Amino acid sequence: MLIAAPVLGSCLLPILGRYSARARNFFSLLAVLVSFLCALALVPAVLKGHLPAIALDFGFGHELFVADQLAVFMALVSSLVGAVIILYSFDYISHYPNQNEYYFLVVLFLGSMMGLVFAANLIVLYVFWELTALASWRLIGFFREPVCVIRADKAFLMTFFGALLMLIGFLAIQQTAGSFDLSAIKLAFQNRTVPDYVVLLILAGLFAKSATLPLQTWLPDAGIAPSPVTALLHAAVLVKIGVYVYARLLVATLPIADIWHVIVPAAAGLSAIVAGGAALIETDLKRIIAYSTISQIGFIFLGFAINNQLAAAGALLYILMHGLAKGGLFLCAGIIEQKTHTKDITRMGGLITTMPITAVSFLICAFSVMGFPPLGGFFSKYGVIAGAVAGGQPWIALAFVATAILTIVYLLRVFVIVFMGPAKPETAAEGSPLMVFSVALLAFLSVISGIFIMPSFGFAETAVQQMMGLIK
Repeated sequence: MLIAAPVLGSCLLPILGRYSARARNFFSLLAVLVSFLCALALVPAVLKGHLPAIALDFGFGHELFVADQLAVFMALVSSLVGAVIILYSFDYISHYPNQNEYYFLVVLFLGSMMGLVFAANLIVLYVFWELTALASWRLIGFFREPVCVIRADKAFLMTFFGALLMLIGFLAIQQTAGSFDLSAIKLAFQNRTVPDYVVLLILAGLFAKSATLPLQTWLPDAGIAPSPVTALLHAAVLVKIGVYVYARLLVATLPIADIWHVIVPAAAGLSAIVAGGAALIETDLKRIIAYSTISQIGFIFLGFAINNQLAAAGALLYILMHGLAKGGLFLCAGIIEQKTHTKDITRMGGLITTMPITAVSFLICAFSVMGFPPLGGFFSKYGVIAGAVAGGQPWIALAFVATAILTIVYLLRVFVIVFMGPAKPETAAEGSPLMVFSVALLAFLSVISGIFIMPSFGFAETAVQQMMGLIK
C-alpha cells in the first residue's frame, strides 16, 4: 500500500482531473498521506527488528521490497514533506495550465521515491531511480518555455549519464555476487572489499543525482521550475536519493576500501564550500537556496562516509531537518516570487511589513538550516561535525565548520535584503491562506523537531546501528 498508493494512484489523477479539479487535488493528497500512514504503521515492527518483505521469483533475483529502519525513516520524511508540498500546490498551481500532468508527475515522483527506498534488489532500485528522473525532467520543464525545456534536458542528461555509469557498477557487482538481491550481495562481499572502479561508477550516479561537485550545475538551473517542484527536488525527494543509496549500498551492504572514507568526505567538503561561496554572491532567490542545498548535501555525505556512528546518525537526522527547513524556504520563495513577480533579491525589500507570516517562517527555516539551537538543524549539524572529529578527520570537520559559517552569512544576507531592506515601490501582499499555512507548518515542525529531538534522534540512531550491523 505504501508504494502502490502513490505509484498507481497517480495514474488516476489525469482521469479525475477531467471531471473535477477538487477531486483530483484531494486524491493526490490522499495518496501521499496513505504512504505516510503506512510508513508510520511500520515503525513498531521495524523498531522491534522485524523486516517485512515482499518477494517474487523472477529472472534477476527474488527480493522486491524490504522494510527496515533506514527505509521507513526515509519514507516518513519524504511522504510528510511531500504531503505539505501538495497541499501548498492547491493554490500555487491553480492558475497554471497542465495541472493534470502536474499532479500526476508529483505523486508518481513521490511514489517512485517510496519504491526506491524499500527496494531490496539493484534492478528494482534502478527502475525507480529512473522513474524519478523522468518525472523530474517533465516537472522542471513544466512551463514549456525554451529555457525551461533546455534546463530540464540538462538535468535529465546529467543524472541519466550518472545513472548509466552506476548501472554498469551494478552489473559488475552482480558478476561477483551472482544476484542482484541486496541480501545475497552482502553475503557475497562479507570477506572482500568492492573493487575501486565499481565504487567510482556508483559514486558517479550518486553525485550526479545529489548534485555534488563536479556534477552539481543542473540543480541551480532547475530553479526555473514551479516552487513546489523545486521544494520536491531539494527537500523531499530527488537530491536525497543519492545520499540514501550511498547509505544503503556503500555503508549497509558493500564494504569499501578505507581510502574512500577520506575521498568522499573531501569531495563533499569541497562541494559544500564551493556551493556556499556561490550562494554568497548570487542574486536569484531560488538559485541561492539551490546552492544552499548543494552545500548541505555535503554534510549528509560526510556523515555517512566518515564511518562513525554519531556522524551517520547525524546525517540521517540531517535528511529530516533539512527536508523540513529547506522545503519551507522554497515554498516561502514561491510566495515571494508570485507576489513580487521577480526572483532577483536586489529588486525586493521591506517585505516583512506586508508578508509577516512568510517572513517569520522563512527566518525560522533559515535558522534551522544554519544550525541554531534549539531548532532541529542544530542537532543534525552538530552530530555530523562531532562525528567527523571523533572519526579522526578534524581537518574535514574544520572545512564543514567554515561551510556552516558561510551558511549563516548567505541566509542572513537574503533575509535582510528581502525582508528588512528598504521597501520597494511595488507592494506585495501575503500569500493565500493555504500557502501561508503550509510554510508556517514546516517552520513549526522545524521548531518542534528540535525541542522534542529524542524520538527522531533515537530512531535515527537505531536505524544507523541496524545499517552498520551493530544490532539485528
